[in-house]
Amino acid sequence: MVSFSSLEFLFRFLPIFLIAYFVVPAKYREIMLLIGSLVFYAVGEPVFLLLLILATVMNYYMGMKAWELGEGYTVQPWRLQKRKQIVIAAVVIDVLILAAFKCLSAFVDTALLPLGISFYIFKMISFQADILRGEIWNKPKFKYVALYFTMFPQVVSGPIMRYNEGEFDLDRTCGLEQFEDGLKYFILGLGMKVLLADRLAILWNDLQMIGFQSISTPLAWLGAAGYSLRLYFDFWGYSLMASGLMVMLGYDFIENFNHPYASKSISEFYRRWHVTLGSWFRDYVYIPLGGSRCDKKRIALNLAVVWLLTGIWHGNGFNYVIWGVVLGIMIILEKLVYGKYLQKIPILGNLYVLALIPLTWVVFAITDLKQLGIYFGRLFPLFGDAGIAVNQQDIFKYLSNYGIYLVAGIILCIPAVSGFYEKHRKNPVVIVLLAIVFWLSVYFLSSSAGNPFMYLNF
Repeated sequence: MVSFSSLEFLFRFLPIFLIAYFVVPAKYREIMLLIGSLVFYAVGEPVFLLLLILATVMNYYMGMKAWELGEGYTVQPWRLQKRKQIVIAAVVIDVLILAAFKCLSAFVDTALLPLGISFYIFKMISFQADILRGEIWNKPKFKYVALYFTMFPQVVSGPIMRYNEGEFDLDRTCGLEQFEDGLKYFILGLGMKVLLADRLAILWNDLQMIGFQSISTPLAWLGAAGYSLRLYFDFWGYSLMASGLMVMLGYDFIENFNHPYASKSISEFYRRWHVTLGSWFRDYVYIPLGGSRCDKKRIALNLAVVWLLTGIWHGNGFNYVIWGVVLGIMIILEKLVYGKYLQKIPILGNLYVLALIPLTWVVFAITDLKQLGIYFGRLFPLFGDAGIAVNQQDIFKYLSNYGIYLVAGIILCIPAVSGFYEKHRKNPVVIVLLAIVFWLSVYFLSSSAGNPFMYLNF
């Protein structure tokens, strides 16, 4: 039931929770959301519920100790030093928890990686850092902090909201129009996941089944493009569903994707892709290291550290390290060498992104380095020793099967399409189309086993 795109969530948990949430008086809704979030997590990951609770209690206790030491307009230096030590200790504990379970997952059993740990630990670290920087003005209550760490729309795969963005100490109201807007976002995300991402996943699964050594070069490029779109609509779909749920509950919408495939550089791509993760690394790693306020060598080092950590955060395989390092090198070169030329010639930047990003997603997708080498041998047949593909005409078969999904995905990557929806989202025709999307999604969910969101693995 941890997947938003499951019939159990859509027709059991969500309706029951929403009824309970809106029936109770407004002043108790945070408590109801906290209870619902713990139930949601317990059903999906009962073994690690205690870990989430203990980490929540520890971070609240240490955070409040640090907050109290910084209270007041003038604070003695020894109090500031003690406050810094407490925050550093809390962050170190959080990092060790994440690292320990990542190692257990990598070297013992993948089942030992708690659901959503990468996301809620990052929330805990940002909470501690914001206390140290004095960005949390009012002393937080335990129920608000616990809710912030555990709220079910975000606990599994983000977005990584900041504590202040929750505005937990304000009176929470949600009118019918806001609920309707949130529901529309949720349905859009569901459609992206079920009707696009899950269909494109079959293409990638087909290529794995027949073996990369057997596919032609055109099909290898089609597979790279299909995987790129699949990952995009899987995670964008999840983010829309999560943010839509938050809007339905009376919170602000959090944008996690901003049409990354319209970018003119790799740097811009990752400012638009998984926005909350990128801003987290920027604010809590890159800027504290010195950011761009340094000489060129230090800037390169800061970017290298950020992207190495990004690769490690995403997975345990060595391919994730390669993925992070490759992206880091490209972004460093953009920052220091040729980025200005990409900005001057926008179409060149667009083509550069559309050519390179799918190649980096291939590295992201294939954990076996030998198979990764074979795939790149297919992409670039003049290099390597991948051999001759068994069926040189296979591209036509897969285009006929998946072409409609690829075209639909490409169209939805165009920013103007989203602009058109935002302009006409109250139009009755659009509402009818959303209803059709919802019930088509339900039909596909009921007739298949369903695929979990890809970012549940991180």
